[in-house]
Amino acid sequence: MKNIFTSLLVLLFSANTFAQDVYPSKKTITIVSPFIAGGGSDILTRILAESFHKTLGAKVVVSNVAGAGGTIGSNQVARATPDGLTLLLVHIGMSTAPALYKNLPFDPIKSFEHIGLFAEAPKLLLAGKHITSKDGSELIEYLRKSKEKINFGTAGIGSAGHLCALLLEESLGVRFTQIQYKGGSAAMVDVIGGRSDFFCEIPPPIYQHIKAGNLKAYMHASEKRMVNLPDVPTAKELGLSQFRMSVWYGLYAPLGTPKVVVDKLSMALQDAIKDPAVQSEAEKLGFNLFPPDQATPQALRKHLQSQIDLWTPIITKSGAAQ
Repeated sequence: MKNIFTSLLVLLFSANTFAQDVYPSKKTITIVSPFIAGGGSDILTRILAESFHKTLGAKVVVSNVAGAGGTIGSNQVARATPDGLTLLLVHIGMSTAPALYKNLPFDPIKSFEHIGLFAEAPKLLLAGKHITSKDGSELIEYLRKSKEKINFGTAGIGSAGHLCALLLEESLGVRFTQIQYKGGSAAMVDVIGGRSDFFCEIPPPIYQHIKAGNLKAYMHASEKRMVNLPDVPTAKELGLSQFRMSVWYGLYAPLGTPKVVVDKLSMALQDAIKDPAVQSEAEKLGFNLFPPDQATPQALRKHLQSQIDLWTPIITKSGAAQ
């Protein structure tokens, strides 16, 4: 009897040890950022990767798989082995893809396991030195007069920059000439060089260029002025109350990833949000972290569906669907 009891204890201990070691079991976790290196998405992904490395005890690498507004990288993750070793951190574009792409190879709701919401940041409207408008009010007048003469750089159809341009067009009642790039940083280079006029970007990649005078931030699309850019007005202050946009980020895994793995990843995401070092680094760059109770599968799924419902009519009206 004693031997049986001892055997059961050994089996129970072994099972618990196995459950703890199964994931990630010292294997490498890859987080796909579906945009080019150097942009806001890439920077945020690397912050999360470092936190996951500490929390999960595994090597975590970032893979930039750019193109088609983030859908190429997203589709790569949707088709990956559902073992929790390939993840996707993607922004608001996940909610606009169904309306933008008629032949989208994945379903944002049905093709993934949803892990949780991570962070968000406002979009800034930026121009190069060749744009001479002295402030936001003067710029708005200039944009309304110039219309199609304005070149607006974006990271492609469906990118956050493209959505920002659509919202600005909707708010002003105009249409710009949109130029598509492989990423936000490429659009920025052309704006700084005077080859394009405007682009929208979240704060991290552009702080240094604003301080250096290479770019001018005329307004941003959030509710309150930013701590790091207190002189930049909100669009609402300038009379563009419709121009409101937060670029939010969620973490996903391939459909079929075991619940125990999804739960562990969700807990790791919550730990990242609660980490003062992550908070400090994210906020310094202009990101706001979601509350830990939003870093759950249920919260991400609900938010994603609400954003799909919000953006679908806007995109349909714009005629941007491909």
